Amino acid sequence: MSETAAQRTAPLRARAEIDLAALRANVRALRERARGAAVMAVVKADAYGHGALPCARAAVAAGATWLGTATPQEALALRAADGIPADVRIMCWLWTPGGPWREGVEAGLDMSVSGMWALAEVTEAARLAGRPARVQLKADTGLGRGGCQPGEDWAELVGEALRAEREGLLRITGLWSHFACADEPGHPSIAAQLTRFREMVAYAEGQGVRPEVRHIANSPATLTLPEAHFDLVRPGIAMYGISPSPEIGTPADLGLRPVMTLTASVALVKQVPGGHGVSYGHRYTTPGRTTLGLIPLGYADGIPRHASSTGPVLVDGKWRTVAGRIAMDQFVVDLGGDEPEPGAEAVLFGPGDRGEPTAEDWAQAAGTIAYEIVTRIGPRVPRVHLNEAPAGDHPVNERRAG
Repeated sequence: MSETAAQRTAPLRARAEIDLAALRANVRALRERARGAAVMAVVKADAYGHGALPCARAAVAAGATWLGTATPQEALALRAADGIPADVRIMCWLWTPGGPWREGVEAGLDMSVSGMWALAEVTEAARLAGRPARVQLKADTGLGRGGCQPGEDWAELVGEALRAEREGLLRITGLWSHFACADEPGHPSIAAQLTRFREMVAYAEGQGVRPEVRHIANSPATLTLPEAHFDLVRPGIAMYGISPSPEIGTPADLGLRPVMTLTASVALVKQVPGGHGVSYGHRYTTPGRTTLGLIPLGYADGIPRHASSTGPVLVDGKWRTVAGRIAMDQFVVDLGGDEPEPGAEAVLFGPGDRGEPTAEDWAQAAGTIAYEIVTRIGPRVPRVHLNEAPAGDHPVNERRAG
């Protein structure tokens, strides 16, 4: 029995099954949408809670030629891992003063620079490392987070980066930005940001920058804005089979399949009389004699407390709703008199094929977004990765075959 099969059949309090075949299919679908542009698979935050290394390998096998992370530590861990071909570029963008710039230079990471302090630190790291840094200049085209402001700030950053490039301290490998409202089709900021990005790229190229890639498209832009694809697209949440927003469409509408299925074993089933209070604060009281099921997951596992009394769960083939407050380690559902055996499967969310809730259903119940639902599932929940590529399939071969 393989390790994956053993994991799947072992009794567990809870598990998050990660369907890597679905992830590979999603990456291929996104490549089709972005025809002509390369794909950066964003695997930050442990691949949105799905497991960074297995998901990175699967994405590369399906044709992604770049990997993206937020922190340099995430990127360095990927570069040091087995199974990621050396020709796959890895970019990271969330740097703070004193960050591991030299390690990034030596690992050949693509490092984002938004301001002069970062440019100074990365060039000094390149001097110490004795090799040029791979640097991507980020433009703030209207999101107002990271990125360099247009005008004098951009001119100074571009000019100093070119000076460092002439000195052999760095290579400007990319010009990039990020959308604020691409998940809201028709929002006026989308066109404004695209115009500003084109202007800032044109200025940099007019000064002599020759980037390998120009990119601004996140998941919603990859799916809906072909004019924003440029040389590279950066799908994140869409790679995991989740729609960036209901306004854009369901995963099925977009040709995607959710990758994570979260289940738990029912820990206890018991009969209680009517008028029985349930969980902290007795925000739920049984309307009559009924059965209660105990689900051994709570907010310490990432189940949002805001979904108390509203979160959906499939138990014994029927939708149930969280009864009362979600606690740190557990919550209760009212089974309405049904009596499944302890150990019966409770499905919190999945693709929806079996009638189970989806991550979007939990997002609606908690008043948040599906990104948060999958990303916050904690380390106490084992990830069981299913449908890994056959050992004989070399990721580079499959990627190039596409």
